[in-house]
Amino acid sequence: MASRTLLVFGLGFSARVLVDRLRPAGWTVRATARSTEKVTALQAEGIDAFQFDGTAPIADTDGAFDGVSHLLLSVPPGADGDPVLKQHGGDIAARAGDIVWAGYLSTTGVYGDRAGGWVDESSTLAPATQRGQRRVEAEAGWCRLWRDAGLPIHLFRLAGIYGPGRNALETVRSGKARRVVKEGQVFSRTHVADIATILEASIARPHPGAAYNVCDDDPAPPQEVVTHACELLGVDPPPEISFEDAEMSEMGRSFYAESKRVSNRRIKEELGVELAYPDYRAGLAALLADS
Repeated sequence: MASRTLLVFGLGFSARVLVDRLRPAGWTVRATARSTEKVTALQAEGIDAFQFDGTAPIADTDGAFDGVSHLLLSVPPGADGDPVLKQHGGDIAARAGDIVWAGYLSTTGVYGDRAGGWVDESSTLAPATQRGQRRVEAEAGWCRLWRDAGLPIHLFRLAGIYGPGRNALETVRSGKARRVVKEGQVFSRTHVADIATILEASIARPHPGAAYNVCDDDPAPPQEVVTHACELLGVDPPPEISFEDAEMSEMGRSFYAESKRVSNRRIKEELGVELAYPDYRAGLAALLADS
């Protein structure tokens, strides 16, 4: 490939592993960050960084976009919609012919509540939360840019993300773990390293317009994950609390508004992905070994 220049909108937890793999392989990486401090830190790493908080366009548009061959979008939509589309949709459309792959990091929240049933990428989008509805609208906006301007967009619907520094082991160690039990509640999850693997596989096998569920093989009740983390650490698990009796923030309670099992068959069949962490037990064991 003549040009391998990736522009990441929102270089955070999910995109970081991919970037750290691509740079040693000779890729040029550009990225945005919300604060000047983060921009400075990224520049110190040798990453061309630009400030973007969603309220205004990047000041140096040409510097950010010229020569970009790959685009990763990891900025969540707000009440006013997708900020990247709003501020830079025209810039991206004008360069769509030069971009060979674009990825939008969405969420399995677009499927809504299925009472523990299975969903795949062909399932109807029926979000149960405002956050999920915003993601549906953002996905539609990026797909319009694919149809209207030829942007080779790929949608990645991420389940609950965990990894180094952000996992049930850390929650238990901090004393903040709780086992909230809601009858029939199951979540799907994904290790951040497997997100990077899936993105790399898609870059190698572009299929514009495709959507991919990004999750492991084992949807499970959240309290089971906490119990297993306690077992690994050799500590007693916290008592179980019924969902009805649990004191939770509105945000925390909203995560229990949806219960579903998410199929990851497409990433295996179309992209040939073999997950490093096919379930939370494998993921937590590796994180414990590395801690």
